[in-house]
Amino acid sequence: MLKQKIVLFGLALGALIVTGCAVTQQAVSEDEMGLRQTSLYAEDKTTADATNYAKTAPGESKVFARSFENVPPMIPHDVEGMLDITKEMNMCMDCHMPAMAEAVAATPVPASHLASFRPLTQYVGGEFKKDGKPVANTSDIIVVVHEREGLSMDRYTCTACHAPQSDNALIVPNRFTSVFRSEEGGATSSNLLDVLNDGI
Repeated sequence: MLKQKIVLFGLALGALIVTGCAVTQQAVSEDEMGLRQTSLYAEDKTTADATNYAKTAPGESKVFARSFENVPPMIPHDVEGMLDITKEMNMCMDCHMPAMAEAVAATPVPASHLASFRPLTQYVGGEFKKDGKPVANTSDIIVVVHEREGLSMDRYTCTACHAPQSDNALIVPNRFTSVFRSEEGGATSSNLLDVLNDGI
């Protein structure tokens, strides 16, 4: 009886294997795999859709509302001649530092840009300390806000977070609906330092 079951199982398995092998699969070429629909080996032949960056002068452009709370806002004006940001020159800060922003009708950097969230890490007497507290692992999280006299160097390279606005009709439409904890200014200003430990 057991031998018959084993034989029947073997025959059924063999039939499945033969049937499976007989099914033809449609081959997909490498050029058809991705969204680009071009050769993966020909970067010089791959061009992106044209992006129309804002050409409006600073102070004259339409500012886009933020997508969600405390997201870095888009740059609404032309940045031609203002980039790259170097150690010697950051043209963004000529207008966006709080002391100058009001005079030139620019958005001032928020308080979070005038603070550092990096704890002072030292190796003292054979142990690591973060802001004077011993830690077993240097990746242990200690949330500490160090206020600065001016711009924190943690925020110096503006384009690490802020990108120029662009108008491109070919981009997939955005159906995201923003919700802000505070109706006053949530779409136009940052309150990161106030809500840093509140979570999402």
